[in-house]
Amino acid sequence: MKEQLVTKKILKWYDLNKRSLPWRKNVSFQKRLYFTLVSEFMLQQTQVATVIPYFNIFIKNIPNLKVLATINNNKLIKLWEGLGYYSRVRNLKKTAQEIIKNYNGKLPSNFEDLLSLPGVGHYTASAILAIAFNKPYIPLDGNIERVLKRYLYLKKDKDIQKDNLIKKKSIFGTSSRSSDYAQALMELGALICKPKNPLCHQCPISNNCKSLKKKDFDLTKITKKNIDKYFLLKVYKKDQSYLLIKNTKFNFLKNLTIFPMEELLKPKNFNENLNFKLSNMNMNIKIQYLKNSGKFQESYWVNEKKLDNYMLPSFTKKIVKYLERNR
Repeated sequence: MKEQLVTKKILKWYDLNKRSLPWRKNVSFQKRLYFTLVSEFMLQQTQVATVIPYFNIFIKNIPNLKVLATINNNKLIKLWEGLGYYSRVRNLKKTAQEIIKNYNGKLPSNFEDLLSLPGVGHYTASAILAIAFNKPYIPLDGNIERVLKRYLYLKKDKDIQKDNLIKKKSIFGTSSRSSDYAQALMELGALICKPKNPLCHQCPISNNCKSLKKKDFDLTKITKKNIDKYFLLKVYKKDQSYLLIKNTKFNFLKNLTIFPMEELLKPKNFNENLNFKLSNMNMNIKIQYLKNSGKFQESYWVNEKKLDNYMLPSFTKKIVKYLERNR
């Protein structure tokens, strides 16, 4: 009963305060599925305000899955340029191709099938099922996590672990308006329960918010211990081109294009050329210049003057810039 009251309050607030976003337009069911898929990929690690103009241009140029599955890669990258995290758009195209090949061109409507698609994790699958298919899922994004942590006053490390938050989100209940409700919870976190200076006087569920009662809105984050790792990065150059490979070896930058490299365990007298911070890993990198290119699977030559034509992670681009500065 309490959950139903919370649901009604949040939906009432949402109906009065929701933002007008291009992927929320009143369109056909098939277009809504496509809009949701594209927007959820774009919104991964990117704010709404940044995504809006990119989404509009993307949809104008790539109006459906069939066009997306066959579009030229260079044109695709150009449309995504500036959003970063280019693995997202690469996976988005692969997802479109798999949907056409394996699902008769229709976005699958069950969790397991969605998870099998490139670039779709638990959050994105839940968001698609809730928003596009109106199924009773609550996708746990950063905004909803923040509302949940404050509403229940979750502070301890064990309380803010992802598994526990997934269990605790049931406090929000469900609604027959699952699509609106998932977006309402996201909006509540984005517009009201902000990371700093939350607007509690405008919050529809502030009466039962434990953080408000305690006047403590600080959020506890799980602290990751920094790890030092050491790598030997191998540079093969021919004219103005570098040999790059698809990374199938390391868990970080998985399946992205990088320079050939190997991890060194507890090296002695290691004098790194550069240091790169990746999540909680300090990458100490020593560069080795080699003349004869080794044998690598899925390798190709990339012209240093045409980097923008390739889908390269910022890590690889920074290495190239370092090499240019230190010739």
